[in-house]
Amino acid sequence: MWDPDVYLAFADHRSRAFYDLLSRVGAERPRRVVDLGCGPGHLTKYLARRWPDAVIEALDSSPEMVAAARERGIDATTADLRSWKPRPDTDVVVSNAALHWVPEHSDLLARWVGELAPGSWIAVQIPGNFDTPSHSAVRALARREPYAKIMRDIPFRVGAAVHTPAHYADLLMDAGCKADVWETTYLHQLTGEHPVLDWITGTALVPVRERLDDEGWEQFRQELIPLLDDAYPRRPDGTTIFPFRRVFMVAEVGGARRSGG
Repeated sequence: MWDPDVYLAFADHRSRAFYDLLSRVGAERPRRVVDLGCGPGHLTKYLARRWPDAVIEALDSSPEMVAAARERGIDATTADLRSWKPRPDTDVVVSNAALHWVPEHSDLLARWVGELAPGSWIAVQIPGNFDTPSHSAVRALARREPYAKIMRDIPFRVGAAVHTPAHYADLLMDAGCKADVWETTYLHQLTGEHPVLDWITGTALVPVRERLDDEGWEQFRQELIPLLDDAYPRRPDGTTIFPFRRVFMVAEVGGARRSGG
């Protein structure tokens, strides 16, 4: 179960990638802007402010996130983005930190490009940090007893579906898009007693929490703390540096064909 409040605990840090992504979208007067994986809607509201005349369409697979978005005035819908299809007036599609949960997202991107009209924009950001010490520590602990049997079906390698920036550039350019693809590693300066644990509690640890009762969850957290503290030591000034790699792609559908005459 996704907890919007836990996810938003690091809203400032998480939001930075969203704004970096949107800064490269050149749409001026889109008719419909779609937020795929809208989460609690705090960033969807920015889309409405940037393009006030556009219809804002938002969806997320988590009922809890959709409820939080609706509380913010977003007309969000619970849906699986795998089955989403753009309406004819869709001019901008945004997916921020959502597609990595879908192993076949490369196929989705190619399909959406084929379904969108020339001149439309796709903007996607996905985390690329699944081999970092934070996630490795979670996987290692989950393989130990008494957790191994309970968690054997958790797709801890979901992030293995995240490809290199070159892969996405080739995919989008081969589809006739004008593509802008890059990666950035943010060095987040976190504060608190166990800030990395708090961060991943709102994301990577969600499926772990779903399988454990309160006692088991607290035990798992306590065993995870020293692993994370060793990997991410606190600086003398009290901050903890948390490197976080993200992959960005912004594509104008048909842009390559038009620019080539």
